[in-house]
Amino acid sequence: MLGYIARRLLQMVGVVLISAVATYALLNLAPGGPLTGLRQQQQGRNRITAADIARIRAYYELDLYLPIRFSRWLIGQPRGSIEVGGVEWFANTPIGCRQPIEKNIRNEKGKIETKVVGCQDYVYLRDLSGRKVSRGILLGDFGASWKLLRDRPVSDLILSRLPKTIELIGLSTLLSLLLGIPLGIYSAVKQYSRFDYIFTSLAFLGSAMPTFFFGILMILIFSILPKSAGLPYLPPGSASAVREYAVPLLGTIQPDTVADRLMHLVLPVITLTIVSVASWSRFIRASMLEVLRQDYVRTARAKGLKEKLVIVKHALRNALIPFVTIVVFSIPSLFGGAIITETIFSWPGMGRLYFLALGDSDFPVAMAILFITAVLTVIATLIRDLVYTAIDPRIRYS
Repeated sequence: MLGYIARRLLQMVGVVLISAVATYALLNLAPGGPLTGLRQQQQGRNRITAADIARIRAYYELDLYLPIRFSRWLIGQPRGSIEVGGVEWFANTPIGCRQPIEKNIRNEKGKIETKVVGCQDYVYLRDLSGRKVSRGILLGDFGASWKLLRDRPVSDLILSRLPKTIELIGLSTLLSLLLGIPLGIYSAVKQYSRFDYIFTSLAFLGSAMPTFFFGILMILIFSILPKSAGLPYLPPGSASAVREYAVPLLGTIQPDTVADRLMHLVLPVITLTIVSVASWSRFIRASMLEVLRQDYVRTARAKGLKEKLVIVKHALRNALIPFVTIVVFSIPSLFGGAIITETIFSWPGMGRLYFLALGDSDFPVAMAILFITAVLTVIATLIRDLVYTAIDPRIRYS
């Protein structure tokens, strides 16, 4: 077992590094970025000069070649020329372009595009001396935010949003397990019954309904319509109110109290719980139906065991083996959050933070979230394999 864990840890390191390369390349090569709009300002009244653009590119390290930027983000190196015995090496190696030469070129579709055709002023390795740089994301230093919390550590943003995501995702996951597993088991045991037909139809409806539509529907039914009718209602968004508000039958709710936070938590938790229960219960139902047809289940019944004991001890334990995969992979979502749900309900968690980071081209925040999520995902795969051995004694790793 120890040898297996050691091999898996080495594989996990490789997977994390590959995901880091892919994430960094995709975000930096995607259209847009922090310089979007500066070109248009060159044509307006408050013109931005080429020197201003060069200074801004240097601030975001966009004047460095992509491999150099990635290396500085990952391990905080290089920081300047290499010194050996008081002698500088590779000091005059070009590692970027401070002022690229651009030219308007007509593409195949007849549209004018601006392309880089050369470099007027290179950035050399010696120029990195004195530049501000993080210690590297592998050492837990995620750098500074570009837009959302300008020049403040990304870790401050993450730590301020993480508790809210754990609160939301943790509670909804717990409720989903408490509801989804029993419903799936009962539906499988009572196959083709009236309950099974009704439950399966509702589960299909819940799985097919988009999360954003379901969230908006919940706001409409439990917030907007009751409030306009003078009935008790739930807050439509955020994690707490900024001022006191009155709810019929409940009276005046003070901001940031326990009652206020619970009322703001209800709608997003219900939305995530219903969506998860719809999919998880269907999965456990299908798994239970497959197990209930096995010979060892019929043998247990033939021995005279009680039906509850057959279902819980013999059928459920084996049916949970594939279900563990789904549950374990909910661990990364405890950090990454639910992007759509948190955005709809303006919940100040990691999902909304990631959405805002992409919208504002705050790449250090977005890349930190993606990197940590990738790490948690590979850890979840290891936990899944170890849990398999606890559920099924036939599974052994060597």
